[in-house]
Amino acid sequence: MSRVLTAWRFHYQKGVLAMQRYFIDTSIDSARITGEDARHIMRVMRMKEGAEIIVVAQDTAYICTITAFEEDDVIVHATGRTIPSPELPVRVTVACGLPKGDKLELITQKATELGMYALLPFEAERSIVKWDVKKGAKKQERLQKIAKEAAEQSHRTHIPEIYEPIKFTQLVSRMNDFDAIFIADEEDAKAEKRTRFADKLKNVYDKESKSILIIFGPEGGIARKEADMLKQAGAQTMSLGPRILRAETAPLYALSAISYEFE
Repeated sequence: MSRVLTAWRFHYQKGVLAMQRYFIDTSIDSARITGEDARHIMRVMRMKEGAEIIVVAQDTAYICTITAFEEDDVIVHATGRTIPSPELPVRVTVACGLPKGDKLELITQKATELGMYALLPFEAERSIVKWDVKKGAKKQERLQKIAKEAAEQSHRTHIPEIYEPIKFTQLVSRMNDFDAIFIADEEDAKAEKRTRFADKLKNVYDKESKSILIIFGPEGGIARKEADMLKQAGAQTMSLGPRILRAETAPLYALSAISYEFE
């Protein structure tokens, strides 16, 4: 490859990475950016007609040109160029027992950067925090916004859905929706002989599974009764090494391992 072509590709890729990225709920044929994103384009970035941005519609990233401003909306037109998807080849849903403080926000942000498909909090036996129903909708909205911003920052084409917390029994009933289920059980970490998570992931990869559910407890881990119920329902234990990880660290470890195996 010539030096000229190499330099052109470098500058082109650098230019694409520098473009602002926005998600829309409609198809690219009727692309219109509204709300807070439109205000960001007009008042923060101060973009003009002809500027190029990346618009993500229906899980595809398009390079678009701003063609007009209509009141509080930004009208864009697709140039015909798209950007390869950076998504994991398998959909990974993280189910975590409600943790204390702002740990759920940290998990949402970092797990989104690592490729999480959805987050499913649940009320575990050892969850100290209880979900406040009255404030729940507002908190869920905040978590969804954190996921959106993290998806934009990490150049994703999918914003993870942040579900409202469910009961443990509801979690068990949803397990049939996934091709493979793993549970982080600290008793497995303490065992002298452990089956490496990487080895179990190879089996999942060989079966071309499309969806994985990884389950984590809150501070204090999964209760024995819960672990037994999950295993009886088809969950496999996953060993995340001989060290005991914090509630907010374990999901990130597992997502990193999945990324290493599948990407």
